[in-house]
Parts: sequence; C-alpha cells; structure tokens
Amino acid sequence: MPNTDPAIDRLYALLPAIHRIRDQEQGQPLRALLQVIAEQVAWIEDDIRQLHDNWFIETCDGWVVPYLGELIGCTPASAQGPAGDPGTLEGQARNRAMLPRREVANTLRYRLRKGTLALFELLARDVAGLPARAVEFRSLLARSAALKSLRLGEGRTIDLRQGRGLAALGGPFDAAAHLVDVRRPVSLRTPGRFNVASVGLYVWRLRAYSVTRAPASCIEEVGAHCYTFSVLGNDAPLFNRPRTDAEADAIAGELDVPGSIDRRAFSQVSVVGGKRLTRASPDYYGLAQEAGETVARSLVIWAEDWPPKEADNRHPVPRERIVPADLDLWAYVPKSGEVAVDPQRGRIVFPPRQLPKRVYVSYHYGFSGDVGGGEYERPLLQHDGATLMRVKGTAELQQALRRWGRKTDEAGELVIDVGQPEHAVIELGDSGVYTLPIDIALDAGHSLQIRAAQRTRPVIRLLDWRADLPDSLAVTGRPGSRFILDGVMVAGRGVRLNGGLESFSVRHATLVPGWSLEPDCDPQRPAEPSIELSDCRPCIVIEHSIVGSIQVNNSEVDAEAVPIRISDSVVDATGTDCDSPECEAIGAAGSAIAHAVLRIARSTIIGRVMCHVIEAAENSILLGQVTVARRQIGCMRFCHVPDGSRTPRRFECQPDLAQAGARRQLPVDTQPAVLDAALLAERRRVWPRFGSTRYGTPAYCQLSADCADEIVRGADDESEMGVFHDLFQPLRLANLRVRVDEFVPAAVEAGVILVN
Repeated sequence: MPNTDPAIDRLYALLPAIHRIRDQEQGQPLRALLQVIAEQVAWIEDDIRQLHDNWFIETCDGWVVPYLGELIGCTPASAQGPAGDPGTLEGQARNRAMLPRREVANTLRYRLRKGTLALFELLARDVAGLPARAVEFRSLLARSAALKSLRLGEGRTIDLRQGRGLAALGGPFDAAAHLVDVRRPVSLRTPGRFNVASVGLYVWRLRAYSVTRAPASCIEEVGAHCYTFSVLGNDAPLFNRPRTDAEADAIAGELDVPGSIDRRAFSQVSVVGGKRLTRASPDYYGLAQEAGETVARSLVIWAEDWPPKEADNRHPVPRERIVPADLDLWAYVPKSGEVAVDPQRGRIVFPPRQLPKRVYVSYHYGFSGDVGGGEYERPLLQHDGATLMRVKGTAELQQALRRWGRKTDEAGELVIDVGQPEHAVIELGDSGVYTLPIDIALDAGHSLQIRAAQRTRPVIRLLDWRADLPDSLAVTGRPGSRFILDGVMVAGRGVRLNGGLESFSVRHATLVPGWSLEPDCDPQRPAEPSIELSDCRPCIVIEHSIVGSIQVNNSEVDAEAVPIRISDSVVDATGTDCDSPECEAIGAAGSAIAHAVLRIARSTIIGRVMCHVIEAAENSILLGQVTVARRQIGCMRFCHVPDGSRTPRRFECQPDLAQAGARRQLPVDTQPAVLDAALLAERRRVWPRFGSTRYGTPAYCQLSADCADEIVRGADDESEMGVFHDLFQPLRLANLRVRVDEFVPAAVEAGVILVN
C-alpha cells in the first residue's frame, strides 16, 4: 500500500488531477514511483542543508570533526592508537574521546594563551573532560630569599600548628616548602615533582554525584541520635560540589574540584562575644541560588521538629548550629541545640535529649561513572502505549502495585487481576526510601517497569516481613511477561524470579551486593544472591548496573539454558578471596555449574563464574576462576581470566599474553622452577588492581594508577578492561599528556598526576 505521508506525496500532488485519477484507477503505481523519488529527494535536500552546517565545529556531524581539526593542525595523538570506525557506535564513541569537539573549537584560543598556567586546567577540562589543578613546583621550593625580593607566601616551612596544611602535604593544595627533586615529572619509572622547571597537573578521575533530600539512616545499635548520610548506614566521605562560576583565568581551588571534604576545610572559626566558635563553612553547607533555582551546596540537613521551639520543616538546620567534629566511635556528644557533622565519615550526631522526628539530607558522594543508578541523565525506554503512573511515597507505590499483587485461589493456582494493564510503567518521583513488601504477578504477554524519574535515585528497601516465607522482591510471570528495574536501588533483600517470566532487565540500577552494608562497607549478608531463579528461564539483561551474585537454581534435565546478558556492569560476589567456594558470582546452589548461557561485555565480575556456556566475553575483567561445561562453544577476547580457568577459546587475553611473552624471553633450556617463577611474576604483575573492591567506597572497581598497562589499555580499542571501559580514560589521558607537552613553555616539563 502506498505511503500516505503528505511530505512524501509532494511530487505526486504536483501532477494534474487527470493523471492522478487515471493512476488511482490502475492501483496507483505512479504514486508509488514518485514516493520513492521524493524520498531520495528529501535525503539529498537534508544532505545539502548539512553541508552548510558541516563548515562549523558547533553544528557539524561527528565524522567531520577530525577534518576540521586537521585544517588548523589539531590531530589525534599517535599515543591513542588508530581511530575507530565512524560507521559503528563504538567507533564513534572512541573518536569522540580521541578528538573532542571542544578541543578543536578552542585550539586557536589555546595557542594564544600558550605558556600560561591556567591553560593546563582548560586543556584537562576540554581534552580529557576531567577537572584539574595546575601547580608550579618552583614556587614550593625551599630557598634563601633575597631581602630585595621577599616572597612571604612562597617556600614556607611546615607549621606544626596548622593541621590543615599538614593534611594537604603531598597533594594538589600542598603549600609547604620542599627540597629539590631532580627526577623528571614525566618519567615512566619514578616521576619527580619539586624542581625549578617542573609543573604538575593534578587530575581528579572521581566525580561528585548528588543525592537530593533523601532520608538519613539512623544507627539504632549506637543510639537514636546517631545518623549517616548514606541510606545504607555505611560510612561514606562527602564530596564537594564544584563551583560553576569560577573565573576562567583563575587557578582551581578546593571549591572548584570534586574532592572529598576535609574536616578542617569544613570548619570556619569565628569569635562571638569573646568566645571562639567553630561552625560549618558557608562554602560547603547550605542552600544557594543558581539560575533562578534553589540548589544545595555540598551538603544540607533537614530535621523535622528539631529543636522543638524552632521547628520549621521547610528550612534546613541553620549553619550556625552545625559543628564539625571527629565522630570516630561516635564518641562526640554535641551541646544542646547543635548538630555534629563529620564530612570525612559521612556521620551526623544530634544531642541525645533533642531527637528529631525525621532527618533528610542532600549531599554529594564520589564515584567514577554513570553506573548503578543515580541523579544523572539516562535514557528512558518503555513499551509503546504503556500506561505511566507517577508516584511519590511508599503508600502511593503500594497502591499502584495492587493490580500486580500475587493472589491464589482455593486450589493454590495463581490468579491475575483483570484490571492489570498490558504494559505499565511505575515511576518513582523522588530520592526517598520506599519500604514495603513486593510480590508481583504478571499475566501472559504483560510487562511492568519500575523506574526512577529522571534526576532521582529512589531506594526500595525490603525488610524481614514474614517469618515463614522469603522476603525478596518476588516476581512471578506467565509466558511472554517481562519485568524491568530502571534507575532504582534495591536493598535489604534480592530479587527472586518464578514462573514463565520471559525476561528480566536491570538498567542503571543497583541490587546492593550482600543486601546491605556494615559501617565499614563490608556486606551484611555476603553469601546471599541479588538475583535468584527458581525453575524460571527468563532472559536476564543487566546494563550499566551493579548487582550481587546470580543464582540459577534450575534443573538441567529437559530444559533450555538461561540466557544472561551483562554489559557495562559489575557483578560482585563480595568475597575477599575470589577463588573461594563462598565467592560465587554466577552459579547454582548445590550444583557444579549454573545452567546458563552468558554474554559479557565491558564488565567487571568479582567472584567465580560457573556456567554451561560463555557465548562471548569481551573487554571484561573476571577476578575468579571460570568454569565452563561446554568449551567448544563461544570465545573470550581481550579479557582478564585467572590462570587455570576452564573457558572457551581465548584471544588476546591476560595473563596468557604476558606469560607467552615471558616464555619467549627465556632460553629454551630454562629450568622448570625458574620458568614457573617467571610465569607467576607475570601473573601477579598483570593482575588487575583497583582502588577498592568494596561497594560503597568512592573508588569502587576503579583501576588504580599502578595497574598494569596490559589491563589499563588491554581492550580491543586500547581503552581499559572492565565496567568503566566506555569512559575511555586511558585515551583521554594520553591525549592530555600530548597536548600539555605541546603547550608547555620552553625548558619546562609538565606531568599529569592522578589525585584519585
């Protein structure tokens, strides 16, 4: 049937009416021909319009950026490797990291400012997309000052009474005097810092993510007056929200970078009535006006009905009542009418005799990228024609879920509510905590999505509601049904799948590994899974998420394997020894392997993997032993797989490549003991090193600065292996080092230093 779009019938409409009448009598073959021609004409017209836009860096297509850069001599650095294929999404993402549009737009501006210190910070922001602080080490050298040229602010010796200065030693804000270090700042072995001709560019890889007006967690085992900013009850350092109004020519200060907030920096000392008072600094605490909107600075606390005589739930606790304190062991007790805050641990203490009714907080935490849900922009996907229900608060969510509540008849058969819509989306509209039991039943062909609204991070908290049954988030489906979690955090329990569910998707969400956290970020229930299947065979899809272990408790007799698709995610079995029997990332209870078929891409797996088949695994880090039943199916490429694993064929994997290189370097007649020692050394050298492997810490699953280059640039596109592959930080940093060397003054060397 011909297309009825008016735009595509514009040529047909130009024909005389007599020809259109005769064409209609013959089945409209002429109309179909002109529609094809009109479609091609539209493409040509769009291309002509884009030809004009492609002359400008602000409006050009992505593939044009390198050509415009070449016109002004701005080309990708050779250290980044070859460019990606512009015809694929992966290649386009790599090319954007190799030569950002902002860098090409500002290249001429950089050249006009060549040799200035502030230029290095602009390069870090535009080239690598990372905040930075440039430091001229010459000003920090200890030297004898001439009386004719006194510089009282430079080269000062250490003052033991200045605790804030002592805490900054060795960091980007170090102001103490140092002896000369003759090592070069760009040395590949042991780089130096403090020299006459040395400049350091300190770069922050962690970002500051916001949490807006969320409930604080009361630590009841310590006292009803003790709280943590984190809703999971763990200690988490608070991060600074970088200023957006800083001057372009000014060197970045502590308020301009997303660093953790030091207790001393959080303190402001003033003298009132002859008394020396220490209160929270207005640079970090309180509300501010930006672009006509009221936003929180780095942290804000609301306390309902506290203190009773000044209760005003609309306004936060006044800054004059916030006392910075060291709350180690919860030993500090604030005075009446004061609130103690420890930003380095993320703790709050109220006076024991002045307890608030409820406590809400806005704060910022540190993390590496947009993974696991958070108040960041993410794509929202839903079924066409789906019913959208927006809710706020536990009562509204409970009311919305009644249509999907699990019910059984007298014979024990599942009964589906007749009012259940075919496709539905329940959107949680704030960053609150939703505490309720959830037991969902889906009819055949139906789908349900529970998702967070844009720029929110709601928490679904599951408690021990029933003594005779599990309290997991239970989902029972009939054939063709689908269930999706998007942008939410699930704590307290995991997700249990039953029945004929067709698919279960987790997108930009967190199923807390170990169900919840102890104060030191250790998991409360390390042996418990986040996803458990009981005689259920859905397709499990995990994207940009953090989950605990996955247990597939299905029978292998006369059954198809469960497909599991994991991409850009972390599967964390929470064990300290990834090869221990307890640390099982993907497996089956009481069985040697899980009857599952895996596809893994750009992910980090902490724990053992025991499955039926690995169809494909690429650009991933697997820290535990891998055991596959059918090795003749599938392949693994550009991955780290522990030595001794039983896997399908491997291509360009570690430590295989490192061990092969060690064998080639040794003589043929090398003694077995010497060979084994050399291979062991190579395995240890290329073992992935992380800032932390404990969920809840800022550097969780971030590759450390001393990690082997075979892992940091071990992916097929020379980016890093693991969950943060798509950040392309190795390529960005390589490009930054080249640009810094290009714009540095003569006889000066500048090195890039990673702060975190």
